Amino acid sequence: MPTALITGASRGIGAAAARRFADADYDLLLIARPSVELDSLVQELRTPGRTVEFAGLNLTDQPAIRPVVEELCQRGPAPDVVINNAGGAWTGPLADMPLAQWQWLIQLNLTSVFLVCQATLPLLRQGGGGRIINVSSHAARNAFPDWGAYCVSKAALDSLSRCLAVEEQANGIQVSTLTLGAVNTPLWDSETVHSSFDRRAMIPPAQAAEALLFLAQQPTNQTITDLTLMPSAGAL
Repeated sequence: MPTALITGASRGIGAAAARRFADADYDLLLIARPSVELDSLVQELRTPGRTVEFAGLNLTDQPAIRPVVEELCQRGPAPDVVINNAGGAWTGPLADMPLAQWQWLIQLNLTSVFLVCQATLPLLRQGGGGRIINVSSHAARNAFPDWGAYCVSKAALDSLSRCLAVEEQANGIQVSTLTLGAVNTPLWDSETVHSSFDRRAMIPPAQAAEALLFLAQQPTNQTITDLTLMPSAGAL
């Protein structure tokens, strides 16, 4: 049974992915901030014959990331697929953005992915290869007013993914990005996000989860470097 490690697993895309991968007979290693939602999801998905281990971790806590991820992987099967899904956003002009908010967003959307990859790469190499899937955004390729910091963080994530793919190719590790338009998740309810988008036109989290599973199940003799999923209503 393959194993998927998923960050940001308690809500939104992460929770939908955990359920979809469980349906596809994956063992699970789940990471999210400590919450009732995370505890409930773990209890829901634990069944005889399936391992579901979890770690309550705030991915803005930079020094904690590597030791917590390594300890989690020691408790469960080594991951075959690593899905870096956790992220956040801040809306407002770059000229007025507090430095603390900039550092928080870059840490969550970029540096935490770097550190999760560093913690799991040795295990993927030992297993003869595997997949890393980083959840990105079409904001990586576009400029949107008041979303500048988010655009920068996702553009950097795309570059990190491409560089990591080249470096790890010889180790049998494939790195992909799932580039998403607006997805109807709790991100839009965050205190740091102010938006008037029509959420009914957004992609449901279950569809993003299905795309993640599609990427995870690609045969080893081919790779999809990026899969883009956009609302049919247009860019949101």
